[in-house]
Amino acid sequence: MSEVKKPPSPGEGGRWTGFVTTRPRLSLLLALVVTALAVFAGGGVADRLGSGGWEDPAAGSTYATKALEREFPGSQPNLLLLVEAGAAVGPSGVDDPAVAAEAERLTARLAAEPGVTGVGSYWRTGLPTLRSEDGRQALIAARVPGDEKTANALLDRIVPSYRGEHGPVKVSLGGPAAVQREVTSTIQEDLLTAELIALPVTLVLLVLVFGSAVAALLPLGVGIVAIIGTNAVLRGLTEFTDVSVFAQNLTTALGLGLAVDYALFIVRRFREELAAGRDPVAAVRVTLRTAGRTVLFSALTVAVALSAMLFFPMYFLRSFAYAGVAVVLLAAAAALTLLPAALVLLGERVNSFDLRRLWRRSARQAGKEAAPAGGGRGWARLTDLVMRRAPVFAVATTAGLLLLGLPFLGVKFGTVDDRQLPATAASHVVQQHIREGFPGSPGGALTVLTERASGAADLDAYKRRIEALPGVLGVEGPVSSAGGTGYAYFSVLTEGEEVGEGAQELVGLVRAVDAPFDTAVTGQAAVLVDARDAIAEKLPLALAVVVLATLLLVFLLTGSLLIPVQAVLLNALSLTAMFGAVVWVFQEGHLSGLLSFTSTGDIETTLPVLMFCIAFGLSMDYGVFLISRIKEEYDRTGDHEGAVRAGLTRTGGLITAAAVILAVVMVAIGSSRVTNTKMLGLGIALAVLMDAMVVRSLLVPAVMKLTGKATWWAPAPLRRLHERIGLSEGEPAPQAAERPESEPESEPVPVGSR
Repeated sequence: MSEVKKPPSPGEGGRWTGFVTTRPRLSLLLALVVTALAVFAGGGVADRLGSGGWEDPAAGSTYATKALEREFPGSQPNLLLLVEAGAAVGPSGVDDPAVAAEAERLTARLAAEPGVTGVGSYWRTGLPTLRSEDGRQALIAARVPGDEKTANALLDRIVPSYRGEHGPVKVSLGGPAAVQREVTSTIQEDLLTAELIALPVTLVLLVLVFGSAVAALLPLGVGIVAIIGTNAVLRGLTEFTDVSVFAQNLTTALGLGLAVDYALFIVRRFREELAAGRDPVAAVRVTLRTAGRTVLFSALTVAVALSAMLFFPMYFLRSFAYAGVAVVLLAAAAALTLLPAALVLLGERVNSFDLRRLWRRSARQAGKEAAPAGGGRGWARLTDLVMRRAPVFAVATTAGLLLLGLPFLGVKFGTVDDRQLPATAASHVVQQHIREGFPGSPGGALTVLTERASGAADLDAYKRRIEALPGVLGVEGPVSSAGGTGYAYFSVLTEGEEVGEGAQELVGLVRAVDAPFDTAVTGQAAVLVDARDAIAEKLPLALAVVVLATLLLVFLLTGSLLIPVQAVLLNALSLTAMFGAVVWVFQEGHLSGLLSFTSTGDIETTLPVLMFCIAFGLSMDYGVFLISRIKEEYDRTGDHEGAVRAGLTRTGGLITAAAVILAVVMVAIGSSRVTNTKMLGLGIALAVLMDAMVVRSLLVPAVMKLTGKATWWAPAPLRRLHERIGLSEGEPAPQAAERPESEPESEPVPVGSR
């Protein structure tokens, strides 16, 4: 008879484990106090978040924009009032005296508003670019200086009094400031809707996975704590830096998703230890030393992937790093604090209110295995099939994933505009009228700032050189600053769309024009070019950090040289379907009617970077859970194929369930009316499902079969290093006979059973 292990002593497993298991009520109380303080600290965070952040703050276009705002407020209008002549107005349209008088009154009133500068209009300037081609609409343009929060507050105050009927005219508001305001409010409304959808659906799925209603509530508690804590972190960061409103979507998605992941694996291991005959305290200690270590490794790998966005200068990307790293670490901390303390107190009651009891009883009466156990054997049969035909599965799966990713080869990068909003959004409607009905762009597609020009002759010569460039419709200016400060600017009207390929090429041509003075170019196309260049410059470093850190962490987990390389390559391969779908759906416009968005023919420059970091991190999350269990079984038995089979048998259903729940949360986020949020949510959902159901289920066992025992090889110095500092989910290489007699050798303990 094999010897049964003695339960760990109270101090075994580290001080933290001892504290949580011997003082569970105090642990819960401390965690709840911290959470309550976080609720207070994070209050009002949404009102302090910005809706921009796509530009490089060190770029020439950003410098030019700030200088123009300071010296020429009217040169960069970000608030447009679309004035439309009413039906009763005759054929003279906006030139009708009554329309002109009302428009002049509105212009003067807007100019008198505190915080509004650079007000101009068609009726004051006579510029043809401010009048629609049919003569029924014209524009009043103004500048709202300051950041997005300042602009939003001002617009909240003035919009209601300007929008609507004013005598013979109807007024609508548009421009970048109005678009940003509407994006911010729409995201906040959609996030609330997503939470109302995701929470009850997640709870139902957790009940189905866990069986026990008590166990199903535990991941939600962990997720809520992580979300509340992250909101407090973001609120604190807004005191020092800009944070994007989009980061709240990631907080909700990862907070719930990772809480489910971590709780599933910790509760599953706890139930296994209970089934092996351990008391609740001992079961929690073993769980923290095994599954708890894996959760910690997983959190580190996800955090590393998300932290790569800190290398980029745009605060849009950096905001996701702030939110992502915070929510990952807080979810892991809650899973390793609140969850084990609750499990100690619950003990066997974690299986209470088993809503699947009747179904399992009827299955037993029919002489059949309950679904969970059968599901484990189903994973074993699938793994055996894959390993018997390993070359076929490896080649077919790889080829299929690469094929799905082919559309990404035709990606075109653009910038955010009003078309992110629904077609019925007020600012989108205004911008669409301007695009379709007005000649050129009211503010000029490009604006060229000059400094310290020596005289009018040099400016005129410079203007003629710009006019001679291909793709230039005309150049307006120069407009010189008052007070002899030495600044002037030109407005360059371009052919095609403001951020089209022609406009992007023209940015480089204008910057290359010789001038005997300093120049800087801005405008949407220039901002896009600078952002794209900044990403291209920082991307190699960010990727290198992610890859090297991932290789190191997986080596510390496994002690193998080959498994870390496999993990990086297979994770990257799992993202191909996501990137291909992003281009096929959102750039090319397929399914735009079904998904209710307007295709712009391009992808916002920062989105692929963001989606890569999130999806790669989540793929590593699932990869770490699978690899750690395979490693534990290999250390225990020395049987490579048996370890792969046992690892998938014990974790395949859990990984799939976790992926489905996370995908549900991401789809809820993807129901947003803002296109970028929709793209992010649906794209990540697809990546997560492909990783769990294709890569982890088919490609990983096929590749590990082909590499055989060489999978675990490492040179002697690295093996010794791993023995000193490495960690794994299992006990350090125990013999099979040391296993508790009551613990099952091959049959998995289902997550929903005792």
